[in-house]
Amino acid sequence: METRTYNVFKYKELPPEIQEKAVEKLYDINLHYEWWDCEYEDAKRVGLKLDGFDLDRNRHCTGDFIDSAEETAEMIVKEHGKDCDSRQTAVNYLADRAKLVKQYSDGKTLDIVTEDNEYDFDNDCDDLDAEFLRSILEDYSIILQQQYEYLASAEAIIETIEANDYDFTKDGCIG
Repeated sequence: METRTYNVFKYKELPPEIQEKAVEKLYDINLHYEWWDCEYEDAKRVGLKLDGFDLDRNRHCTGDFIDSAEETAEMIVKEHGKDCDSRQTAVNYLADRAKLVKQYSDGKTLDIVTEDNEYDFDNDCDDLDAEFLRSILEDYSIILQQQYEYLASAEAIIETIEANDYDFTKDGCIG
């Protein structure tokens, strides 16, 4: 048996060029299996089931409403912050849907579709729902892309290193 002794350093104690190497070696430290779970859970909480996604040049997201487009939009408005694109997508959908209901009402009770207009309303509403689904899935694909890019960034890697108080050898390897 052989015993070896070597010095270890905290990230901030390393020279800048070795810090850079340490970050490069840990490029995927935050991209563990199923790093996207939080975004999938958020979608589920607002009534959207995400089935899959792809990033970069083929960025897209697939999924469907768990209950209805309207319920999902209402939950997004309630749960997502005012600066979220997904919230604005939901607000726009709800406004367009309200216009559609008004259009197919009797002109007096503007929030109820008349029985004679239900078929046309349903057809137009199906188109509106499909466009909302396409738009909200696009929003989630952007959210996932941004999350991936952040987790792979030097900033996030350094935060992980410091939060876990990692030690490094003089060549930038975890010690």
